[in-house]
Amino acid sequence: MVFNRVTGIWKRLQSHLQHRGATLILCSGTLVLGMGALAWLSNDQSGALKASSPSLLDLLDEVGSEAKRERTKSEQTRQPQPPRAISWSSPLAKQCSGFDSKVTNRLQAQQHTLKQRRVSVATDPTNFGERFRVNPWGVALNPDPRVVVLHETVYSLQSAVNTFMTPHPRDADQVSYHTVIGLDGKIVDLVDPLKRAYGAGYSAFLGEWAVTNAKIRGSVNNFALHLSLETPQDGRNSRSSHSGYSSAQYDSLALVLKDWIDRFGFTPAAITTHRHVDLGGERGDPRSFDWQELQTRLAALKALCP
Repeated sequence: MVFNRVTGIWKRLQSHLQHRGATLILCSGTLVLGMGALAWLSNDQSGALKASSPSLLDLLDEVGSEAKRERTKSEQTRQPQPPRAISWSSPLAKQCSGFDSKVTNRLQAQQHTLKQRRVSVATDPTNFGERFRVNPWGVALNPDPRVVVLHETVYSLQSAVNTFMTPHPRDADQVSYHTVIGLDGKIVDLVDPLKRAYGAGYSAFLGEWAVTNAKIRGSVNNFALHLSLETPQDGRNSRSSHSGYSSAQYDSLALVLKDWIDRFGFTPAAITTHRHVDLGGERGDPRSFDWQELQTRLAALKALCP
């Protein structure tokens, strides 16, 4: 009778293991089954385990569940593949002549006082971080700033600054730009360019991103510089366009970009938009951006002639 019961459990175990296809569980099950059979045969003639003891199949299910949890954990922490590369054709063209002398003179004059004009504001430490040199799987990362992502504030410059000065312990709430430019051309530096600003969440540029947290999808933040333009009042909504940015903003934008190009050595073709790098399809900024205005100014600063 005991033999028949053991045989029945063994058949159920075989069926269970064939369904799972787990070699580790099979080995464990064989060992537990053998020990259980010996204990059963050496027991008195009651032929039953104590009611408080788990059944053999319960123990084996527990082993199987543990193995499944380990597999799930491994899959969750596996390094994700980079996204498909989306081409970027820069609206900025090479230009080595044909400069507007008035624009050149105006920008050169502003260039001499650029350091004095820039205002620094202390962003809360929860809203920025260090640039990573190694990802969570031990693979080396290049943290050098080599792409500029243009944004807009949607609301006022002061509103954006207040947001960045506010502590945000939750990852989902953290946000910042390196620099914001007001409608009057005011330049506000918020995060040191050598640090990582949280300007773009789920994002990539030319198929490249950096995963710096195994629980969060990759982004360009680890190698990007983020610059935002204050939105005009008629753009403080969700519409697809507004009246555009001021001449003073384009002047300051060109000066900051020229400074970064000289400092970090990337090409103007690496100046892109939040709309382009966003992989979630939710961002459309900077709306109503005029690339020709930027072309004229960067050319006058001789930033578009290799």
